[in-house]
Amino acid sequence: MIAWMHRTQLWVVVVVCAIAAGLLLVGAVAHVTDLLHHGLQPYEWAPRWLNFYWSSLAFLDLLAAALLVSGKRRGIDLACVIMTTDLAANWYAIFGIQHSNLAAQPGLQRLVAFSALVLGTAPFVRRHLS
Repeated sequence: MIAWMHRTQLWVVVVVCAIAAGLLLVGAVAHVTDLLHHGLQPYEWAPRWLNFYWSSLAFLDLLAAALLVSGKRRGIDLACVIMTTDLAANWYAIFGIQHSNLAAQPGLQRLVAFSALVLGTAPFVRRHLS
């Protein structure tokens, strides 16, 4: 690992974990709302496997947020897995199924920014977590 990664300030780690946990909770609330209003298949246009993946994020987002708040490395690891797979799933849905583009999808734009935050800071944050 690069030496300057070890010098990441603890307050930066706390802020990044708080932001990530907060945004994961926002995602969990959105997925729980979809589950309560529409069941396991909230998006009729999407294949069943994609709906099940998005529905599973109701639990996985909560788990990652809880692990981050408790200072566990598994929290940032799970957040990285979630962001990578959620970005891939949304990218597929928007480009492959809906034949849209990034400019027309503000939700995907926000997801790209959040993914960049989580994936870009994970190497710096992870070292400080237990």
